[in-house]
Parts: sequence; C-alpha cells; structure tokens
Amino acid sequence: MIAQSPPDHELVEEARRGDPAAYAELVRRYQDVAFRVAYFNSGSSADAADAAQDAFVKAYYALPRFRAEAPFRPWLLRIVANEARNRRRSAGRRERLAERAATDPVARDVAPSPETGVIAGERRAAVLAALGELRERDRRIIEYRYFLGLSEAETAEVLGVAKGTVKSRLSRALTRLRPLIEERGLALDEDLGR
Repeated sequence: MIAQSPPDHELVEEARRGDPAAYAELVRRYQDVAFRVAYFNSGSSADAADAAQDAFVKAYYALPRFRAEAPFRPWLLRIVANEARNRRRSAGRRERLAERAATDPVARDVAPSPETGVIAGERRAAVLAALGELRERDRRIIEYRYFLGLSEAETAEVLGVAKGTVKSRLSRALTRLRPLIEERGLALDEDLGR
C-alpha cells in the first residue's frame, strides 16, 4: 500500500512548528509550477529559477502570517509572481515574453516527432507572438488560466483580484486575442485548448 502525502494545510502547520521536511515537501510539490509562474513573469529561465528560489525562502519566513484556512498554492504563487516581477523591474529588463518563450521553451516530458514538433513549434510561436501583442494585464490572465492551468480562484488569488474580476478580464483579454490569432490563420479555441 502506498502512503499518501499529507495535505498542504498539514504540511504548513508542521513547517510552522519547525519541521524542515514538511516545508521541503511543499517545495517539491510546487517547484515546477512556481518556476513556470516565475518564467511567465520574467521571460528568462535563469531569472525564473532565481525568483522561484527566493520566493520559496520568502514564503517560508512568511508562514506565520499565512491564514491557515486559505489554500497554500495560490498564496505561494502570488509571492513567486511578485518576486519575478520585482526582479524584472529592478533589472530594467523589458524583453517580451513571446520572444523568450519561443527561443527558450520550458522542457517537456515527451519529445514529439520531428514533423509534429515543427508544426507545434510554429503554432506555439504564432500564439505567443499574438499574445505578445496584448498588454501585460491581458497576457497574465491568459497565461495563468491556460498555460499554467490555474483555476479561476487560484488566478484571482495570485493576481490579488476578485474571482469575478478574473472572469471579466479573461473574457475581455480573449476578445482582444481572437483577431490576432485569426490573423495568423489559427483558431483561438483550438490553440488554447478550449
């Protein structure tokens, strides 16, 4: 019988009481999504790795202020997003996410065939280029919901807005993205997995 890992709230409580293994389990559990959030906010793999690592340290020291009844994942991802944005701003970097993501994609578990890889790469580059034409607020909401797969509630928590605001911003952002996608001969619903 396989032992189940304890839920987040138990690990948070154990970490608050000084158990480093409990916090290490939280880091292991969320390091991949933390990196992706940082990557979307910084556009650089190196900056994303540093931002995610620093965010985990900041989150650890902020555990006493964490509300026990709140979900841990969105709280952590908000810290990660803020850390990545602050790093980008302080360094004065204003590189576009689409350009960086097209040249430095996050690794995937399964390699596609060469033909599928080329087609998928072209589609991805076209979608990211269209996404890059949107203002940052529109890009973020789409990235968090569709590229990171966060729920509306998690997206709201990470962005620090109400759940209804996520719905309305997402709707407006998709309305702005649709013609940019269609200009490239693609369908929005197909390319965002909707």
